[in-house]
Amino acid sequence: MRALLVVHVAISLVAIAAGLVEVSGWLRGKRWPVVTNVFFWLTLVTSLTGFPLPAKQILPSHVFGLITVIVLAFAYVGLYRKQLAGGWGTTYLITAAVAQYLNMFVLIFQSFLKVPALRALAPTQSEPPFAIAQGVLFVAFVAVTVLAVRRRRATGAGAFSRAA
Repeated sequence: MRALLVVHVAISLVAIAAGLVEVSGWLRGKRWPVVTNVFFWLTLVTSLTGFPLPAKQILPSHVFGLITVIVLAFAYVGLYRKQLAGGWGTTYLITAAVAQYLNMFVLIFQSFLKVPALRALAPTQSEPPFAIAQGVLFVAFVAVTVLAVRRRRATGAGAFSRAA
């Protein structure tokens, strides 16, 4: 099981990094198909590899994983089936943003559990530093998603231009 955990964490970190690049592209109206594919598929694999990790009960991470899989189903339709056409481009932006937000929420959660300096700041994760970190993340993702959707709508029918 330790090997699965290491693989799960590595995949998660690559998915999060690709997701950050993906999101930065949205704000510029750019899309890098390879980055998009890495983000999408590794985010899905991250969620799926989290389910078999040992736990005595269903944890918030399992719930987040399930929500992410459901959200990614809509993102899949918008991105791969509908090719970001019409409202499906907006659907993709919103659902992909939710998936990236959930990945980053879990990253912050795990960081406060595993990184000694952060754990000292919020040992029970009910302290202000943890709440502030999660609050800033939430506000940032809402703002980025709104900006990306507005940018897409302002540019007309085209979802994104492909970056070279």
